Amino acid sequence: MAKESKKISALAVVNRCFLRYNLLMEKISLIEARKRAEKLRKEIDRIRYAYHVLDKEIVSEAAKTSLMHELSQIEEKYPELVTPDSPTQRVAGKPLSKFQKIRHAHPGLSLNDVFDFGELEEWEKRIQKLIPNEKLDYYAELKLDGLSVYLTYEKGFLKTAATRGDGQIGEDVTQNIRTIESIPLKLTQAVDVEVRGEVYMDYKQFEKVNAEQEKKGEKTYANPRNLAAGTLRQLDARIVAERKLKFMAWAIYKEGIQTHQEEHEVAKKLGFKVEPNSRHCKTMKDAEKFLEEWEDKRKKLSYQTDGAVVNVNSEDLVRRLGIVGKAPRGVAAYKFSAEQVTTKLEDIRVNVGRTGAVTPFAVFTPVKVAGTTVSRATLHNEDEIHRKDIRIGDTVVIQKAGDIIPEVVQSLPNLRTGQEKVFKMPKTCPICGGPIVKPEGEAVARCVADNCFAIELQKIGHFVSKSAFNIEGLGEKIVTQLIEEGLIEDAADLFALTEGDLTPLERFAETSAKNLVESIDERKKVSFRRFINALGIRHIGAITASDLSRKFAQLEDLEKAEKEDFEGVEGIGTVGAESIYNWFHNKKNLELVKKLQQNGVEIRYEQVRHKLDGKTFVITGSLSGLTRDEAEEMIRSNGGSASGSVSKTTDFVVVGDNPGSKAAKAEQLGIKILNEQEFLKMVK
Repeated sequence: MAKESKKISALAVVNRCFLRYNLLMEKISLIEARKRAEKLRKEIDRIRYAYHVLDKEIVSEAAKTSLMHELSQIEEKYPELVTPDSPTQRVAGKPLSKFQKIRHAHPGLSLNDVFDFGELEEWEKRIQKLIPNEKLDYYAELKLDGLSVYLTYEKGFLKTAATRGDGQIGEDVTQNIRTIESIPLKLTQAVDVEVRGEVYMDYKQFEKVNAEQEKKGEKTYANPRNLAAGTLRQLDARIVAERKLKFMAWAIYKEGIQTHQEEHEVAKKLGFKVEPNSRHCKTMKDAEKFLEEWEDKRKKLSYQTDGAVVNVNSEDLVRRLGIVGKAPRGVAAYKFSAEQVTTKLEDIRVNVGRTGAVTPFAVFTPVKVAGTTVSRATLHNEDEIHRKDIRIGDTVVIQKAGDIIPEVVQSLPNLRTGQEKVFKMPKTCPICGGPIVKPEGEAVARCVADNCFAIELQKIGHFVSKSAFNIEGLGEKIVTQLIEEGLIEDAADLFALTEGDLTPLERFAETSAKNLVESIDERKKVSFRRFINALGIRHIGAITASDLSRKFAQLEDLEKAEKEDFEGVEGIGTVGAESIYNWFHNKKNLELVKKLQQNGVEIRYEQVRHKLDGKTFVITGSLSGLTRDEAEEMIRSNGGSASGSVSKTTDFVVVGDNPGSKAAKAEQLGIKILNEQEFLKMVK
């Protein structure tokens, strides 16, 4: 329990730091805040109008929420900047004119968003000041990412159904709602009641509809929420029926209900489905445990969620706490780590890679996305920067590609102040001062100096990496130190190091020197495919290296092969074949190979089995008996391929402990899932 509390406390501290990333609230002046707020309002209104009225998504919902959060922080610091037409004062866009209008019996309210435990605890403190003598408990429920609808029943029979609209008036979608089987046409009790909930589409049905769209040659939908919203607005109810929408209730207006937990219980008794993972929480700490638990677990659900709602459980207290603006004080919408957020691009810098490639990367104000705080992202090349019109000083949309790698999705030009700067690739290498050249027909610029420190550092870093020689203890700082001290000039020199070479160095004692030398010695015997990958040949990664090791029996065969021989390997085109051929016909490279062998490196030529030929595997979660690298090596040694992402071409997904979203995606796509024992039977 103590460990959990410390973990939550540490997380809260990190999140509080993030809270003020895009405002620098201590420094922003009233004049700057007014200008920024005006731009944010215009941009948010443009995004909202396109999405809610025109059914067009300019940026993701998560990115729009990030902009809304920034605006609300400005208005919180400077209340005099709040205007009647501010997006923070509105519930939603105007209802579409193609449906009849329905006025709601009870106004639809928006909810105040919180983004971390720090904000959640501050919300609780504000409530406690208003009702200091009351004991608070909470009801936490996952928030479905769908379309809110309001249902009215008279004497137990469904009378009308409407979208939320502007909170006062919504669109009459009764005929469409009647096609949704999870919405009862007759309740279990003959009561007059209003029920509110979410219309949504699960992932399986979403994939099915998109597959049908592809067959017809029509556009596919970006996500289940868009598809559910578009479906519910169809004029032909038969189309709605075919798409099998679903519904879960989350609120009910009925006399005698005393808690929000009871609302869910009554809804179930009346015949509605409610979100099954919702939980009564005695304290805020209990609510935080619920949120922390579902941050990752939600990815395994069959439906899309974008957060959770934390309710003061007592209906009486919620009424007494009242409304501030357009939101009830007693309810907060906790946003899970967004897949996309906005932040400020502070600078664009460049890295120099092992092949001399000069790659620009973004440096932005730290921001939390998909569960972690990030401050840098690759920008690939100069052409890509100009194509996306990304400038230093821009407000940009950030996401994590495959939930792992941060990337800049787009800039928001309408928020520019005129102070932004266009990026230009440097003409000389920032590391060695050598010339940077962009070869004709290529997108990547390169340092062409013969002795660039950065290139050699990256080469050695790749050589010792997990997918190559996998030598532990040789991080970038240690490799840099060894080069600067003159102990190594290339990767081959690593295998000649002795304890006596290392002990005089800073950060090395007798034990650490002994451990590093032993770690290097243990890796002198290496498989052929790892050896090829370690050489760092341009265009050749771990998978292609594995393919080459199956095609060519010995290292000498690679040295003697012609370009046409390499082109005969699956997955290697003309460019890759030329790169391999040139590498093995470069005198300096052949000297490195010879030096490696002289220093004790021994290549193990394994007999390739073909049990898994043509099969692609993805591994997710922790395996108990072997590392992920060992598992992937088993796959390749049996002729299969190991991939990092799940797609329709994936044959098997191996699931260990605490799997991520890849397991859920495999289920959605109907891909065969293996546990560790089943996998081992296939490869042994």
